Amino acid sequence: MISHEQLKTEGFQGFKTIRELQKNDIFLPDKMGVYLILAPDNFQVEFIENGTGGFFKGKNPNVSIDELTYNWVEDANILYIGKAGGSDSNATLFSRIKQYLNFGLNKPVGHWGGRYIWQLRNSGELIVCWKMLKDIEPASYEYALIDAFRKTYGKRPFANLKD
Repeated sequence: MISHEQLKTEGFQGFKTIRELQKNDIFLPDKMGVYLILAPDNFQVEFIENGTGGFFKGKNPNVSIDELTYNWVEDANILYIGKAGGSDSNATLFSRIKQYLNFGLNKPVGHWGGRYIWQLRNSGELIVCWKMLKDIEPASYEYALIDAFRKTYGKRPFANLKD
């Protein structure tokens, strides 16, 4: 488990709940970077059959409770690691996180990665933080974060579907 203080030392900012950001996205920076979805202290995990993820191109984002249980990482508070922008994308933390939040409001937008989050009963309580990157490729930084997580916990974060 990594503390907010440790993440702040690494340059992460924000630490707003999903619910807060769905109501007011003014905090999100218009820069490239990486972002994390964190479980708050004492988060009680409860999976739901039908989550709030959007049906992008008519595709059902929900998976079985068994698959969610299999992917859950005990004692980890980082649930998802995402990226925004870089040499292959003009996305910003604002646009990418906003897209992710809209997907979680059952809107049919293209943010398939991280969709397991929306099958958690209290997903609105989860915390979003981000790190703006200027001279580092977000995809490389995201990969390094996922790799470090995998080395610590033996698998990738709960909602990351690929390395």
